[in-house]
Amino acid sequence: MAEILRGRADPAGYALLLRNLHPAYATLEAALDRGLEHPALRLLRHPPLYRAEAVAHDLAALAGPDWRNTVPLLPAGVRYEHAVAAASRDGGVRLVAHAYVRYLGDLSGGQILARILARSFRLEPLPLAFYAFAGDAIERLTVRVRQAIDLVGADDGGRVIAEAELAFRLNIALSRAVALSVAGRPRPPATQGARAAPSSG
Repeated sequence: MAEILRGRADPAGYALLLRNLHPAYATLEAALDRGLEHPALRLLRHPPLYRAEAVAHDLAALAGPDWRNTVPLLPAGVRYEHAVAAASRDGGVRLVAHAYVRYLGDLSGGQILARILARSFRLEPLPLAFYAFAGDAIERLTVRVRQAIDLVGADDGGRVIAEAELAFRLNIALSRAVALSVAGRPRPPATQGARAAPSSG
């Protein structure tokens, strides 16, 4: 993440990050679509928030249609997915924590990342569907997620806070695992499935 913010991310490293976020999003959104009855989860069952399909779109642009086989799933990504799956049990209220950590980050800081990535990647078309929210304005989606959090009652508050702390730790661990993996390999040649933009100078 630090490399992205410095404008030094390469497309293959970014694809590795997306590949390892995708299972967590897919598991979260499949759980929300199962019709869990907590009021907070009903509010989060809102396709304009969902990111798994957009992440898959960007991965296909960055790494080609076979990205599930060509871009590795790291142990940190597996642990993240398993944690989201575990949070969907016992009524699923702990999923609110994972939605909070991912969706609010995508809606706020993600917009900054998108601008940095657009400058960093000389690719056409830009593989940034992840940060494009269709149907609702970002402000309305942000309010929706915050309203869902407010619907978590006192009885569940401690569990959701603990789960949010876990989600933050899992995201940090995943970012570090991706950074270590990228640092341990040579920078790749031109990315599959995306075309370099012509130089302006």
